[in-house]
Order: sequence, then structure tokens, then C-alpha cells
Amino acid sequence: MKVTAPRGTFDILPEDALCWRWLEETIRRVFGYYGYQEIRTPIFEQTGLFQRGIGETTDIVEKEMYTFTDKGGRSLTLRPEGTAPVVRSYIEHNIYSKGGITKLFYIGPMFRQERPQAGRFRQFHQFGVELL
Repeated sequence: MKVTAPRGTFDILPEDALCWRWLEETIRRVFGYYGYQEIRTPIFEQTGLFQRGIGETTDIVEKEMYTFTDKGGRSLTLRPEGTAPVVRSYIEHNIYSKGGITKLFYIGPMFRQERPQAGRFRQFHQFGVELL
């Protein structure tokens, strides 16, 4: 049996990890300069969050999400994008109660069950900002 990374994923080897670290540090520095704070959310969320947040009839929800049922019978999904989890956390933790504008950014792996091809992977890294 040949041991390989799953189709549509890739390893970040040590020589490439240096570039990734530089990129992530640059993103943090630039966003921080503009007053954005980093937020980290779970890699998986309740499936309904994405159905409501992205839309139940979008291709992402209908065809591309990695969804599984946990031992408690709950439907969970590996995050396909970052906005819905950030907004969920913003509401859950009453961040809005501080008043004013909240500037948040995220960096992390996302997952979509796409047909792998040039430039499209099943696990990919994404960064984004949310002005709430």
C-alpha cells in the first residue's frame, strides 16, 4: 500500500512552511495595523450554520461540504468558508455588546469536496476580514 496525502490535499514541507509563516505574519501585521483583531473558530461547526449562512441551495451546501454525524447524532461540517463561523462567534460571545464597529480577521484551513484540479483543493487555506 502506497501512503499518500488524500486526493485534493497537500503537505506543507519545511522549506515551504517558512514562506507560509512569513505570509501569515505579514497578514497579521497588515490587518493589525488597520485595527483588525484575529479570531480563531473551530474547524467544524453545526451543519445548520452553513445552510443558513451560505444558503441551502448553493453549490457549496448541496455538493461540496464535508459533513458527518457525531456520536450524539448531531450533523457537523468541516468549515467550507470563514464568514459564518466568525458571525456565529460574534453573536454567541456578545461581542456586539461592546458597541461600535468590530474588525475581525481569520486565517486557517477550509474544506470543500470539490473535484481537484489546478488551483482547487479539498483542503485549502483562506484569510478574510469581517467588519461587523
